[in-house]
Amino acid sequence: MFTETASQMNTSELPHSSTAITSKSLNLDKAIQKAQEKLLSLQDKDGFWVFELEADCSVPAEYIMMMHYLGEIDEVLQEKIAVYLRSRQTENGGYSLYTGGVNDLSCSIKSYYALKMAGDDIDAPHMKRLRQYILGQGGAAKANVFTRIALAIFEQLPWRGVPYIPVEIMLLPKWFPFHLDKVSYWSRTVMVPLFILCTLKAKAKNPNKVGVLELFVVHPDKEKHYFPDRTFLNKCFLALDKLGLATRPLIPKKMHDIAIERAKQWIIERMNGEDGLGGIFPAMVAAYEALLLLGMPKDDPIVATGRKAIDKLLVIKEDYAYCQPCLSPVWDTGLAALALQEADKEGNKESLTHAYEWLKGKQLSDEPGDWRIARPDVKGGGWAFQFENAYYPDVDDTALVAFAMAELDIEKYNEPIHRATNWVVGMQSENGGYGAFDVDNTYYYLNEIPFADHGALLDPPTADVSARCAMLMARVAQNHDEYLPALKRSLDYVRSEQEDNGSWFGRWGTNYVYGTWSVLLGLEQTDLPKDDPMYTKAVSWLKSVQREDGGWGEDNKSYEVEGEFDGRFHMSTSFQTAWALLGLMAAGDAKSPEVKAGITFLLKKQQADGVWDDPCFTAPGFPKVFYLKYHGYDKFFPLWALARYRNELNKK
Repeated sequence: MFTETASQMNTSELPHSSTAITSKSLNLDKAIQKAQEKLLSLQDKDGFWVFELEADCSVPAEYIMMMHYLGEIDEVLQEKIAVYLRSRQTENGGYSLYTGGVNDLSCSIKSYYALKMAGDDIDAPHMKRLRQYILGQGGAAKANVFTRIALAIFEQLPWRGVPYIPVEIMLLPKWFPFHLDKVSYWSRTVMVPLFILCTLKAKAKNPNKVGVLELFVVHPDKEKHYFPDRTFLNKCFLALDKLGLATRPLIPKKMHDIAIERAKQWIIERMNGEDGLGGIFPAMVAAYEALLLLGMPKDDPIVATGRKAIDKLLVIKEDYAYCQPCLSPVWDTGLAALALQEADKEGNKESLTHAYEWLKGKQLSDEPGDWRIARPDVKGGGWAFQFENAYYPDVDDTALVAFAMAELDIEKYNEPIHRATNWVVGMQSENGGYGAFDVDNTYYYLNEIPFADHGALLDPPTADVSARCAMLMARVAQNHDEYLPALKRSLDYVRSEQEDNGSWFGRWGTNYVYGTWSVLLGLEQTDLPKDDPMYTKAVSWLKSVQREDGGWGEDNKSYEVEGEFDGRFHMSTSFQTAWALLGLMAAGDAKSPEVKAGITFLLKKQQADGVWDDPCFTAPGFPKVFYLKYHGYDKFFPLWALARYRNELNKK
């Protein structure tokens, strides 16, 4: 826990002067105006906002590896990415998945390989320290499955060191224990291209013949245990893996060819133009390499466009460069709009209308999508996370955008709002909750297959997404009783997910502060009384974890042991402070000393340009596996919180 929390402090020590607070005494108006002007200046001419989305070093390292796989090396770009990679090495020699995190073996291996490809001397001090860390963890043979596949493609590891994932999986019937429809959207978009790459044993061109055998404790050809047993079920899957390898020669060629063609067509149907397969970097790269491996030429329009999609993810600065895992314009635009609506709905109407017109044009309708497999009778109406991703609309984004539109309260948006709400209702899982992309994606036994050592194969319902859906349904249900049954079920689910300490787990933001904020904003739209335990327990918990400086900050270590809040984070952040403040104000606690202290923290930390600067990765792509830094979070969340506070104070 924290070395000192608000619950352990005398409230008289919190940074406030009196309970009679006015916006003038806190310079709120000036701070809000500066933040608002900066955010407005960042709006694209087409109406949207999009901020950089940064991941750990495995993504830029994989971009360098992709260039060497293809034999197409841009030396200038490679060096800029190498500069970025060198700057992210930890004091302990390795590479972590997030700011302040422990070193991660697989990320470290990819970073080492990329730096060596970029020409770094393996005897340079930073490479020595990195290699020592990797060897100390058991070497490259202990990497996760995705890293071992990459090593096999570069001929650094025998193919027996990766799971058996034959392309014939494409032909399995739906009743079979494993089927593509049973895993999450991100898993299937990565897996299908990998079926091709692994079945055909793809081989990198690797023109400079860069290898990393020095990262193995035992020579890879002599390594016997690439798949450590975990559970009885895992042992069963490993036995099936071995059986599959042994019977591989028995698969008829015709069946093999049909499976290859089906995988190829599956990819082509979902290539998604210049936004790429699934809109995510790993799937884009694997798809591009798989189509080339199948003999499609680089100048084929589908293939060439797939490469453009990858390169659109690059962030190239004067001195360094990195590759983003995906783009987040719909999410960024919805959140920026909510902040600006709170700040000045009428004054910002022109900018907001411009944003909503862009969003309206991005709403999906009759396009094909994998979600239709589970819900064939539901009409479309969702939004994707990215610029385009028609096959995979995002439930969370849809609820957020439709709610923001409803808050603007302009009649012409009623149709897209209700189309989105109907889609959200149709995507509800059996337990009343919501996943981000899929319905009832709860085949937990699949996390035991050898391919799933990352533990992120599924997209089950979570409290944060479910609360956002409840927020939308409650907001628009005033004259639409048809939404009430789904709303009640979602609220029952959210209640069942509350932790004993009063918080909620945050699946898509770190972590319990995010989850609790998400739920409290959803509850505020309902008629649930403020003395309900969901409110009171959450308020008590948020106050108990406030830091001495008046802010809030939570480390990704809280994902290591689910249900426990880890207070060892080294700093408060502006956006986590904003989450906590928005949650407390939604619960009716706007004039508490804890809220005043949080507002004071934000005012003190605001920069001269009107925004804040949080260097931290505090959003999970996949808890324990993959983390993100949303560069927009410290630009719109603090503004939203300050404006909400001012508006609460001005209420009569």
